[in-house]
Parts: sequence; structure tokens; C-alpha cells
Amino acid sequence: MNTLIAIIGLGVLCLLFEILDFRKAIIPITIIGLLGVLGLTISEYNAPNSYYNNMIVVNKFSVCFSSLFIVLTIFLVALSHNFYENHQSKLSDFIAIKIFLLCGAVAMVSFGNLAMFFLGIEVLSISLYILAASNRMNLKSNEAGMKYFLMGSFASGIILFGICMIYGAMGTFDIAEISEMSQSAELPIWFPIGIVLVTIGMFFKVAAVPFHFWAPDVYEGSPALTTATMSTLAKVVAMATLYKLLSAMNADINYGFQMVIVVISIASMTVGNIMALKQANVKRMLAFSGVSHAGFMLMTLLSITTSAGSLLYYATAYSLAGIAAFSVILYVCKNQNNEDITNFHGLGKTNPLLAAVLTGALLSMAGIPIFAGFFAKLVLFSQTIQAGYLVVVIAAVINSIISVGYYFKLILAMYGKEPNETRTGKPFLIYAVAIVALVLNVIIGLFPSVILDLLA
Repeated sequence: MNTLIAIIGLGVLCLLFEILDFRKAIIPITIIGLLGVLGLTISEYNAPNSYYNNMIVVNKFSVCFSSLFIVLTIFLVALSHNFYENHQSKLSDFIAIKIFLLCGAVAMVSFGNLAMFFLGIEVLSISLYILAASNRMNLKSNEAGMKYFLMGSFASGIILFGICMIYGAMGTFDIAEISEMSQSAELPIWFPIGIVLVTIGMFFKVAAVPFHFWAPDVYEGSPALTTATMSTLAKVVAMATLYKLLSAMNADINYGFQMVIVVISIASMTVGNIMALKQANVKRMLAFSGVSHAGFMLMTLLSITTSAGSLLYYATAYSLAGIAAFSVILYVCKNQNNEDITNFHGLGKTNPLLAAVLTGALLSMAGIPIFAGFFAKLVLFSQTIQAGYLVVVIAAVINSIISVGYYFKLILAMYGKEPNETRTGKPFLIYAVAIVALVLNVIIGLFPSVILDLLA
């Protein structure tokens, strides 16, 4: 609860800075404030589980994921300095929306009541709708905002209908009471139907097949920094929340439900990777790559009682690689009309450092050793085999090999083609975020127990 109050206070402070005309101080003060909030959140790690009238539950799961979301938001706010340099009058709005988006993210993993869960989803979603359509003069951005709003609204409606079903079956929104009652032998049919509807709604948010069709267009049309937010922060928030929902409510994940997850997981990996092979636009490619990674993360639902640590590790590895990749994309595609692969031709010659960072980020996503992405997949595969789902692991290994194809297409463009143009300037914050994100990725790859043991 302290974390939520501090984040809301920081968001309001950003808006006040605009009124007081302290625009230059907004980004540094926000980053310092977020570091303070991160310290406050981590300090609650060993505290006994706190219940605020069961609306907010502070436990190790919520503290670990909230800390990850805060770190990602620090990176995204730092990248805002260069991205919004031509929109100084709107800077406080964009930063404040990102802070309020973080507030929704923290509420989504800290809920103890379905009302708080839905409130968190809406705060997060509304922030993303605004950011997707924030480039008002661009037709694609308007289209992306509209598509995301319509699809997100349908998903929210399905989730709300599911919550109503659960309430109708149990007579309460309280997660602890629902968990207790779900142990009884006689359960109304509305309870499993409600669980299924909420899960379908969350599949939309995660962009898992067959609920992924909005992602490529929305990722391509949105401003690049918004795409980075959706691809990293929003995706891992949705996945962590789905995991918490199913584990906290003791949802009966029976054989039939697990088979559905197996099919959706394999379909997400396969469709995501095959479609990514065909893309010439880097943002569309990473959108389909995100669909594929959603399939990998869904594997944690097959061993739901023991896989919280591996989900945290995979989410951290994936999102850090995503932040590093998007930092380079923001630099390369600035002042360009598109994010096509041709923009990256010869980057290895014109800017070897950023080319190396992007290569590292892509290799991590592909699951190449020394990077955290490899060890994250390894942990996930071993857990899934122990749960008895060898077929999913075989599909995942094949898909990891396929993914190398489109990641290397971009790497070859950077090192094997002649540069189109030379880019001037070395924006410090973009370099800093790209390098720090990749170094953190390598560190947790070399020392995986640092993350895995947090939720052991």
C-alpha cells in the first residue's frame, strides 16, 4: 500500500512541475523518486504478509514483481528525455501517464480482492490507450489507439463478466474467501465458467494466440516508446497477474484446462515465430516475437504451484532484453518515417557499441548462452518436463531454433550491409539505458539464483 501511495504522489508531483514550469527537473526528479519507491518496495520483502482490509496483499510475489515493474519504468522514463525532446510542453503528461500506468501494474500484482484487480487493469489499460494514440498527427498512431481501445475494451468486458460469474458462485470478491470456498466438493458451475472467462480476457492482454491479432498493428502504429512499454512492462504485468489469479483462487487447473494451456502455448510460440520470419518492420517483428514469448511464459501455468520463481526470472530476462533492443531502435529510427530493417543497415560500422547491444539483446531473446534468456528457457524447460509435458518442451526447442532465423536477419543487416547514412550525436541516456539493461541481463544470466531464489 505504501508503494501505491508513493507512486500516486510521484505522478501528481509530475503534473505540479508542469504548472510550476519546472520541466527540466521532471525526468531527474521522477527517476530519483522511482529509486526511492524501489527502496520502499524492497524494504517490505521480509515483512509479514500485510492485508489492508484484504484489498491489497503485500507478500514476496507482489514485492518482487512490483520491484521489476519499477525498474522497467525507470528505464522507460529515462528514454523519454530524448524521445519527447520536441514535445516539451507535453512532457509532464507523458511522464505522469507512465507513472500512473505503473500504479495500475502494482495494483494488478498486489490485489487481494477482485475489485482491486479490475481497477488495476483499467488504470493500466487506459494509460496505454492514451499513449498508443499520443502521436495525433500520425494516422497509424490514431489507428493503433483505436484498435487497442476496442480490443482492450472487449477483453475488459470479458474479464468483468468472468468476475461477475465468480461473485455469483461464491458471494464475495475476496480472494482469500474464494480460495477457501473453492476447496469444497460442491461448487456451482458458474465458478469454473468465471475462471475461464477471466483467463480468456487475460490472454487478450498477454497477446497469446488466438487472441493476439491486435498486437502487430498496435505495436507498429504506436510511437516507438509506447511499443517498448507494451512489449516489456505491459506484457509481464499481464502474465504475472494471470499467474497470481489462477494460483491465488485455487482454480481447479484440471487435465482439460491444462490441455488448453498446452495448445495455446504451442500455438503462440509457433504462430509468433513463423509470422515474425516474414516481417520487414522491426516493431512488427518484435510484436510477433512477443507473442512467441507469451507462449513460453504460459508454460509456467502447467506447474503453477512451483513456477513463480521461474516466471519472475523469465519475465526479468525478457523485459531487460526488450528494453535494450528498443533503446537502440529509438536511436536508429529517430526522424525516420518507419522502423524497417533497412534503417539498421551498416549499424555495426557507424555505431559498433549500439550494434553490439542490440545483438546481445536479440541473442538473449533467441536463448543463446551467457545471456539470461538461455537460462530462463532452461529453467522453464526442466520444470515443464518434471510436470510431465515433454511435448511442449520439444515444441519450444524447435521454436527457439526458428526464432534464430529472424533475429539473425536483423544482426546480418547491421554487420553485413553498407550503411545508408551516418548518424550524429551520442545521446547519453539512450546509451546508458541500453548498456545497463544488457549488463543486468548478462549478470542475471551468470547468476540466475539471484532471481530464482527470491520466490523459492
